[in-house]
Amino acid sequence: MSDIRWRHKDLLDTEELSASEITYLLDMAERFDEINARPVKKVPTLRGKGIVLFFAEASTRTRTSFEVAGKRLSADTYALAASGSSISKGESLRDTALTLEAMAPDIIVIRHSAGGAAAFLAERLHCSVVNAGDGCHAHPTQALLDAFTLRRHWQGDMRGKSLLIVGDIAHSRVARSNVFLWQKFGVTVRVFGPRTLLPPGIRGWPVEVCEDLDEAVAGADAVMVLRLQLERQQAGLLPDLSEYAGRFCIGMKHLEKAAPDTVVLHPGPINRGLEIASDLADSGRSRILDQVAAGVAVRMAVLFTLGMRDEPEQSAAGGV
Repeated sequence: MSDIRWRHKDLLDTEELSASEITYLLDMAERFDEINARPVKKVPTLRGKGIVLFFAEASTRTRTSFEVAGKRLSADTYALAASGSSISKGESLRDTALTLEAMAPDIIVIRHSAGGAAAFLAERLHCSVVNAGDGCHAHPTQALLDAFTLRRHWQGDMRGKSLLIVGDIAHSRVARSNVFLWQKFGVTVRVFGPRTLLPPGIRGWPVEVCEDLDEAVAGADAVMVLRLQLERQQAGLLPDLSEYAGRFCIGMKHLEKAAPDTVVLHPGPINRGLEIASDLADSGRSRILDQVAAGVAVRMAVLFTLGMRDEPEQSAAGGV
């Protein structure tokens, strides 16, 4: 694992990370993943550190994996949902965050429906802030676990590979964070989706925009299928869900034109028959459950790196 001096107080987006910093986190996640295979899945590396999980949006995978990650590092982990906080009584995000910081946590992990919410807190708080998803903007730890999953499948040989992202690009923080991660490693990213579900500035992204599914899939080394985020959309963006499924739902038949060892990812939760067919989701090509497992190791790496950033001469080896 390469040694670098970590320069970030927070983790807000993949765009702010260098290729060497991303590689550092992925290498560290590999070491923490070994812990997750042990009979006793716990190390004392963050004993005495406090982590607040502040989820103002619903979450299963991200929230649970952050909580598991914190506990396996022996941190004191506290979960807070918007419905159980004073936000439901009208308190502002800033005042809630200042209240939490007054309790002296080392890290606040936040998910919020407003883009920029994590950066807003990071500018005002002394503790570290981890963005667990902010609106349609960014989801850096999801992109990191996707990279962890694909790097393993590609056996570390990422340059020259191609990744196809299919579906609701406009409302996907996962898509954006992945695009800006993969460009740092020489991976070609293609996108395909309804024109109404492509972001206005997509032509300025480092991506190839495809016009039909056959063109998009041809030769792809990996396919990432996105959830159709109806809760974030305005009425009229899609004429009919059955029409969407007919044109954009990915099944085993679509991989015939892809690379021979193409695998499929999905950030979850999946909507079977709408964006991904069951025959593909349950096949040997699917890496969906591998992504879930990777989420714990990657988030352990992130929490460890930020939790120990002020400690002199610290390394994961001390507790791994």
